[in-house]
Amino acid sequence: MAVSRSVQEFLRGSEIAYTVFPHEAAFTAREEAAAAEVPERNWAKVVTAFADGEPIQAVVPANCQVDFDRLAKVVGVPHVRLATEDELDWLYPDCEPGSMPPLGPLYHQLVFVDERLTADEEVVFNAGSFRDAVAMRFVDFVRLTQPVIGRFARPKGDRL
Repeated sequence: MAVSRSVQEFLRGSEIAYTVFPHEAAFTAREEAAAAEVPERNWAKVVTAFADGEPIQAVVPANCQVDFDRLAKVVGVPHVRLATEDELDWLYPDCEPGSMPPLGPLYHQLVFVDERLTADEEVVFNAGSFRDAVAMRFVDFVRLTQPVIGRFARPKGDRL
């Protein structure tokens, strides 16, 4: 599967500079960062969750995981839960399961970005497939997605 049609149309209509490029197939954020030859801190991993019954995107670096208690505080709700695989199928029907891009407005979802991703000028993420990536300046990503930026990620391996 190539870049999803809706992602292509959304990006083309954004009037924001970006690059789409192929890479070897990879199925975890860390593997994708390596395949795309991108530092893990620049690879934006999407974790879809539900807050008060509404789907949201929590976006963290590839080498991090979401702390759902912290995310709930950032969102301002008592509880946030991880989306199920079935929910991902209907939320992102044009994407390979698990390869959704952090383009919340395209999917009518709020975007929450961990502040660790703000440290670099560029961000890279899935384009709806496990073989294609999108790169853009972080400031343009912010302009495109209007995220809430907060602190809710922990390095992988840290206890939650």
